[in-house]
Amino acid sequence: MVNIGQTNTLTVVKRVGFGLYLDGGDLGEILLPKKWAPEDAQPGDELEVFLYLDSEDQFIATTQRPKAKVGQFASLKCKEVGRVGAFLDWGLDKDLLVPFNQQKQPMEAGRYYLVYLYVDQHTDRIAASAKLDRFLDKTPADYQVGDSVRVTIGGKSDLGYKAIVNERHWGVIYYNTVFKPLKPGQRMSGTIAKVREGGRLDVSVNPPVAKQVDALGETILAYLRKQPGGFAPLNDKADPETIKALFGVSKGVFKRTIGGLYKAERITILKDGIELR
Repeated sequence: MVNIGQTNTLTVVKRVGFGLYLDGGDLGEILLPKKWAPEDAQPGDELEVFLYLDSEDQFIATTQRPKAKVGQFASLKCKEVGRVGAFLDWGLDKDLLVPFNQQKQPMEAGRYYLVYLYVDQHTDRIAASAKLDRFLDKTPADYQVGDSVRVTIGGKSDLGYKAIVNERHWGVIYYNTVFKPLKPGQRMSGTIAKVREGGRLDVSVNPPVAKQVDALGETILAYLRKQPGGFAPLNDKADPETIKALFGVSKGVFKRTIGGLYKAERITILKDGIELR
């Protein structure tokens, strides 16, 4: 089945002067314009292409890769505002429309907005909406603690970063669990830290502690090698904010790491800091 707003694998039917025609199944033959068509493509070859409607409401294929597909959330830059809405840069020659009735607030050129991509049921055109809640699942989330999930950062709240989990539910990443700024639209892997009453989700985007410790050990050793005498005034009494600023981890992970380095005889722990052996 061929899907608009998605990447499809289609077979080349024929080459013409202005591009390639691809087998679109029930949609008929779909043009891949010459500027996007591989020069060596021949009838019978399969190509991965993205499908959308052009300004004349004709299905068109491209080998360009959009920054987001239908059914996904993304932070995109507004290029201009026209008479029907705002137009966002989503990586294709044809800009992405956000109709005025799909804007939470009037959009301005040059600013980034988190939007959801959908296919308009009346026109079959791909559009975007900044009214995110209407595209998320309102039923309680059914996850278990430790489940791996995909996360899209959706902004800030009083408690932490709002996170869209698996393109379906809202979750929260508490400020005290992250050690570097997160940006709206940023995508990353995460795990379910807690499922609260009503299916509300707490999410962690930190690697497992063991992986953090392994990575941090090498980082601390490299840091010490750059210090005079291989010494740094850091130990288990160090201020958590200092640890966060230097290494981007919690004090607990730092203490566990230097303990492991000490047992491995890589460092010495002194009253006023740590030192390379």
